[in-house]
Amino acid sequence: MTLPVPTPAKVICCGLNYGDHIAETGRDRPQYPTLFAKFADTLIGPTDDIVVPDDVLVDWEAELAVVVGRPIRHASRTEAEAAILGYTVANDISMRDWQRRTLQWFQGKAWDATTPVGPVVATPDEVDPAAGLTITCRVNGEEVQRDSTKTLVFDSADLLSYVSTFTALRPGDLILTGTPGGVGMSRDPARYLADGDVLETEIDGIGLLRNVVRTITTPKNLPTEGDQS
Repeated sequence: MTLPVPTPAKVICCGLNYGDHIAETGRDRPQYPTLFAKFADTLIGPTDDIVVPDDVLVDWEAELAVVVGRPIRHASRTEAEAAILGYTVANDISMRDWQRRTLQWFQGKAWDATTPVGPVVATPDEVDPAAGLTITCRVNGEEVQRDSTKTLVFDSADLLSYVSTFTALRPGDLILTGTPGGVGMSRDPARYLADGDVLETEIDGIGLLRNVVRTITTPKNLPTEGDQS
């Protein structure tokens, strides 16, 4: 199944945006959104396999995603809210060992073809995240995350307004709003996704992602340009 939105020019993500997830990471409640970016190459459809190397620590992060519907720059909260085309479901699959290599999260978040999105875009007249949509994540049928979107620290309009202050947002751009508590790295013991695991990500009123994890063995020493050995 294909993505429910055209290839976005920008995919911007917010971390640490639910109180229970902030607590489980041991962080303080942020004054400003904690942002990072992905590339469009990271996105896959709502039923596509998540194909990853067999030597990385793969974690789940169920998220509400916002689809931008009109160009905005320096938008007020009211203008940002009016620019929302709709909402969809995403899972910010994270390679935790790579994420922890430095203080910057980018290399753990931007792996090609690992971020499922879909299955549809629900318009603001159909769903209202501020009123509370239940967001859940299941691994092999076991519920690992459950929360309500009304508990977001920074809601959709907050995020669009803030992001538009430093970069223009255009139709089709995606904003991922953060994940609730219950991620694998914060469990005791930590738990990560393995080959064959079935990952389901669901938001009431929007729909369900169902993705199977497939691990592959990748060559450790690729030849460099000009290497004839």
